[in-house]
Amino acid sequence: MRLTLRLFSSVVQKRPFYVTTPIFYVNAAPHLGHLYTALVADAVQRFEKLTNPHYEIIFSTGTDEHGTKVQQAAAKANLSLAEYCANISSEYASLFRDFGVEYTDYVRTTEERHKKAVRHFWKELVDRDFIYKANYSGWYSVNDESFVPESHVKDEVRNGETVKVSLESGHRVEWTEEINYMFRLSAFKNDLQEWLKNDGVITPSKYQKQLQEMLENSTHLPDISVSRPASRVHWAIRVPDDEEQSIYVWLDALVNYLTAAGFPAARAWPADLHVVGKDILKFHGIYWPAFLLAARLRPPRRVLCHAHWTAAGVKMSKSLHNAVCPRAAPAAAHALRYLLLREATMAQDANYSETKLINVANSELADTLGNLASRCCGAALNPRQEFPALHAQELLQCSLNDVTVRLLDAAERMPDLCHTHYRNYQFYKAVDEVIHVLHLANLFFETHKPWELRKQVENQKHLDVILHITMETLRISGIILQPIIPDLSTKLLDKLQIPKDKRYWKDCERPSWKIKGAIHETKNIQSGKFVLFQRIYTDKNNVQKKKASA
Repeated sequence: MRLTLRLFSSVVQKRPFYVTTPIFYVNAAPHLGHLYTALVADAVQRFEKLTNPHYEIIFSTGTDEHGTKVQQAAAKANLSLAEYCANISSEYASLFRDFGVEYTDYVRTTEERHKKAVRHFWKELVDRDFIYKANYSGWYSVNDESFVPESHVKDEVRNGETVKVSLESGHRVEWTEEINYMFRLSAFKNDLQEWLKNDGVITPSKYQKQLQEMLENSTHLPDISVSRPASRVHWAIRVPDDEEQSIYVWLDALVNYLTAAGFPAARAWPADLHVVGKDILKFHGIYWPAFLLAARLRPPRRVLCHAHWTAAGVKMSKSLHNAVCPRAAPAAAHALRYLLLREATMAQDANYSETKLINVANSELADTLGNLASRCCGAALNPRQEFPALHAQELLQCSLNDVTVRLLDAAERMPDLCHTHYRNYQFYKAVDEVIHVLHLANLFFETHKPWELRKQVENQKHLDVILHITMETLRISGIILQPIIPDLSTKLLDKLQIPKDKRYWKDCERPSWKIKGAIHETKNIQSGKFVLFQRIYTDKNNVQKKKASA
């Protein structure tokens, strides 16, 4: 039976809307790629809040703290495992807070509630005969903490030596023979193919096709190892009733989504949306739905898979030491947040550079948006510090030239267009549309020369119309941009004195001049000098960080 896949399906069923990030591995500090995943999920849940303010949101993230690589990292740092995990997990939580990631639950796999969920889930799989014990041998990647099928291994010369590496990750593999518990993945090929027939269950579609081809090209879906000898992986959850075996870190980690949902009660299950990077697509698009089906639970409604951020064209990686620390960026947090959500597409890798960050922030946040807001709110043109009234007949006083008509038309269409882009997770298109309208607003402002109108009292009505249309465009833009730059949007809407309960999506759907018979009274704006976003200045030798005003 095909699932009904809609972003807002939770609303229809009167239950919480549940969105997740993967939990992040604590073998090193967080980098820009991890932040991007969290920002995508945060933008999704913020848009959900804007459109459905009365429904509960569950937004979970957290840290994956078990496994061999964590053991090695803690030893290298000369810290106990518990202390090391707590330190790195705290770094993730702090980074997310600094960048406005408003999660409602933060799962650590070392928490007792998670361990209970994992053990319960394991027993469900055992009770339904989908786990069995066997001698297992194969190519094992320590970096990936997974066995790699023979068909996915190749020879490669490294440092003059021929070694075996994984085709998928490029990491070295070694032949390993040991006793493991196995999961009957082979029993779920047909179920997985049926699940993947649902349009949009994996988005973008290119990733769904990748999984479908993976299953179609596999005559026999092999069973997978779901445990490791505790003598080798001691920092892990033990298999119930077998202290000699540790539960495979990926099975452990994936159950975090059930932990946050309150498993075994799981009132919010299935998840509405898992946000993941393309490097872990197989785990979320093959293994996870199979585990869930084996436990008689529904697979997630949708998996949003995104491409990577690269540095100089190379994927950021802890092992390659090319990861960008978000806090080292030469701009305020909201500028980097804006760049990541504004520049990246889900299907294609995006390249990060400080030059790009500075240029985009200065051009769009400081100039296109910030300068327009400063000019129409400034004392030079708006000494009364007002959001002027607009009456229908007064609009005619504003010359309806081509520039004006283009702005009014674009501002009217913007909310519907952006709504579609947000629902399709095309954040860059939503921002493109807003910036396009703001460019028109700047042209409109320049064309009507309000600084000239200001000189003569008889032009006040005309000036008020110019200011109203500009500020109304800014109001609508501010509401639409809340999922992308919540802090700056709040600052802008506060300046315009837009009430907190008038900042939802429904409040931006029609501009003031399209509401027939409405009388928009003059309102005060916050007084004082206003700088929405301070430009970032550079010289030949140093990048001078210019933080936006609090």
